[in-house]
Amino acid sequence: MAAHEILAATNAVVTLDVALPGTVWPWLVTVNMWAKSIGTGVIFMLFMLLKKYPEQAGKLRFPTVLASIIFIHIFLLFTLADLHQPFRMWHIFFYPHITSAITVGAWMATAFVGLLFLLAFLSFIKKDDAAFDKALPWVVALAIPVTLYTAGLMSQCTARELWQMPTESAQMIFAALLSGSAFMILLSGNKLDFEAKKSLSNILALSAFMSFIMYMAEYVFGPMKAEEVAAVLEYIKGDGPYTVQFWLGQWIAYLLPMLLIVLSRVSKSESILKLAAILALVGLYLVKDVWLNIPQLLPMS
Repeated sequence: MAAHEILAATNAVVTLDVALPGTVWPWLVTVNMWAKSIGTGVIFMLFMLLKKYPEQAGKLRFPTVLASIIFIHIFLLFTLADLHQPFRMWHIFFYPHITSAITVGAWMATAFVGLLFLLAFLSFIKKDDAAFDKALPWVVALAIPVTLYTAGLMSQCTARELWQMPTESAQMIFAALLSGSAFMILLSGNKLDFEAKKSLSNILALSAFMSFIMYMAEYVFGPMKAEEVAAVLEYIKGDGPYTVQFWLGQWIAYLLPMLLIVLSRVSKSESILKLAAILALVGLYLVKDVWLNIPQLLPMS
C-alpha cells in the first residue's frame, strides 16, 4: 500500500461504528417513508386543486403547507432516529458523497423544507396569494425528487434483488398521490364541495389501482426474474410470516378504498369517502412495512 493511501485511511471519518442488527431498516424507516409520502403528496394535491378549483382551494393554502411541514419533519425526525450515530449526521453536509442517495436526498429535503417555510410565510404572514402561487410550482418540482429519493436509496442496496429503481420509483409516486389525495379529503372538511372531492377520489382510486397491479405483478411474475426474488416472496406466500400483513395491507390500502369510492359516488356520501381515505392511509403503512422488511429477512450468505 502506498504511503498516501495509508495516510488517507488513517484520516478516514468514521460515521458508522456500531454492530449491525438483523434488520438494518426497522419500523422507523416505514414511518419515514409513510410520512414523506403524505408530506409531498399534499403539495401535489394543492397544486392540482388550485388549478382546477381556485376559489375553493384558496382556503387550503396554509393548512396544506402546515400539514406538509409537520409530516416532512416527522420524516426527518424518524430518519434521524434511525441513524446509528445521529449526532454525526452533519457529516452528510460537510463530507458529502455526491453519488450517495442519502447525501442527495438530505440536500433536497433541506431545500424542500426551506421552500415550505417560504410558502407558510407567504400564506400566513404576508397573505400574498399571487406570490404563493408563483412559488408553488417550484415546490412541486422539488417534491418529486424528494418523493423518489427513498427509491434511489433502496435501489442502491444491490444485494436486495426485489428493490429495483423503476418499480420502486413508480410505487413512491403512487404512494404520494394516494396518501396526498386521502389526506386532502380529510383535511378539506367543508372547504371543498363534493365535486372537488370527487377529483381527489379519482386520484386516490387510480393510484390505488396502479399500486395494486404493480404489487400483484411482482407477486406473480417476480419469481421468474431471479431466485432471490422467489425466496423473498416466500415470506408473503402460504404460511409465510408476513402473508397476513401483506394481504391485509393490500385490502385496506387499495381494494377497500376503491370499492368505497364507488359506493360514495352512488350514494353521494362524504362519510364513505372519508372512510376510504382513512383506510388508504392506514393500509399504506402496512404495505410499506412489508415491502421494507421481507428483503432484509433473506440471508446474504
